[in-house]
Amino acid sequence: MSGPLKDKVALVAGATRGAGRGVAVELGAAGATVYVTGRTTRERRSEYDRPETIEDTADLVTAAGGRGIAVPTDHLVPSEVRTLVDRIADEQGRLDVLVNDVWGGERLFEWDTPVWEHDLDNGLRLLRLGIETHAITSHHALPLLLRRPGGLVVEMTDGTAEYNAATYRVSFFYDLAKSAVLRMAFALGRELGPRGATAVALTPGWLRSEMMLENFGVTEDNWRDALERVPHFGISETPFYVGRAVAALAADPERARWNGESLSSGGLARTYGFTDRDGSRPDAWRYLAEVQDAGKPADATGYR
Repeated sequence: MSGPLKDKVALVAGATRGAGRGVAVELGAAGATVYVTGRTTRERRSEYDRPETIEDTADLVTAAGGRGIAVPTDHLVPSEVRTLVDRIADEQGRLDVLVNDVWGGERLFEWDTPVWEHDLDNGLRLLRLGIETHAITSHHALPLLLRRPGGLVVEMTDGTAEYNAATYRVSFFYDLAKSAVLRMAFALGRELGPRGATAVALTPGWLRSEMMLENFGVTEDNWRDALERVPHFGISETPFYVGRAVAALAADPERARWNGESLSSGGLARTYGFTDRDGSRPDAWRYLAEVQDAGKPADATGYR
């Protein structure tokens, strides 16, 4: 393996698909050894009942130039997370990057539905998956990450702190989950900073995940065919764009300057100079605020 993250060890919690897969692959492309976790394997599917597996992600990491290691883990079960971290400690003796990307709530929230009408069990399950998993994983993984100075923790969320502070995000439960993760990064920054590590919150833009593409009836090859029905989809990005953001942060010797902050793939692309796989540089959160939410016609000119 070679690259700026050669000899670095990362854990991407929730790497079965979507942003987690993109992050794992780009860390691998930078030379890292990447442990990828999730509940869907080639032998057993989670309640999502989708075909993507953690073994597939691990294979993509290795093909990209790193070393992918798939470990089935339910991050709501503390004993499983503890066993995972013990394995990393035994096999590697270190952990340099922790990416908390566990989610699993796409089928649990109800768009524009007030809390008293929203299915309560689904809402509470969403909070457990989107918040409790991150806390459990940090609790068990951070002692290993702190063995060496310079560790990085990335709390993956949806929306920047600025955008979410002024914008209702889909539903009470979704809004709460994504805002809580932003605050997690702030709190972790206060706890990790004095101990030589860095924590940030990071959001992709409008993500062309496997589920999003399927929902719009397109593939990555013909995703622009969806623009006639969803014009603002023109600002969308691949999961590998935010993956490159994480890889750039992990390779930056001055990453502590971001400690406790809320960051976005588009914002970091301007700082570090990386692009999405098509060579573009989407800045979704600026676009959403200035174009979509402002009621202007869809036009990504100047935003990618």
